Amino acid sequence: MKAWTPLTLVLALGAAAHARATCSYPQAPAPPPDGATATKEQMVEAAHDFKRYNGEMNTYLDCLKLEIDAAAPKDPSKLSADEKKKADEQQKVLAQKNNAAVDELQANVGRFNEQLKIYKAKAAAAK
Repeated sequence: MKAWTPLTLVLALGAAAHARATCSYPQAPAPPPDGATATKEQMVEAAHDFKRYNGEMNTYLDCLKLEIDAAAPKDPSKLSADEKKKADEQQKVLAQKNNAAVDELQANVGRFNEQLKIYKAKAAAAK
């Protein structure tokens, strides 16, 4: 039973550190290949790159959610006016980061999907 105490402590500290960790913004993938001229291998490689980016961005958004939750005051009624203003500003900044990341993700994936649609149309016409 004594072995559980240190393990529990390590897990709890790890979770707390993760909640306070700075979220790492993922690097956007290279622009997708031109669907009208791309090879299958290029499109498959781009698809893998965009799937990686999507996964990393979702991890970033999950991290931001943890930061937003951690920044939320437990009992706002006990805050001074300055503390409330600071907490509101922090929530606003984190929400803006979240919204900007979602917008960038949608734009990047949208560009890839446009080129994929062109590629698929080209492939269908060649049959």
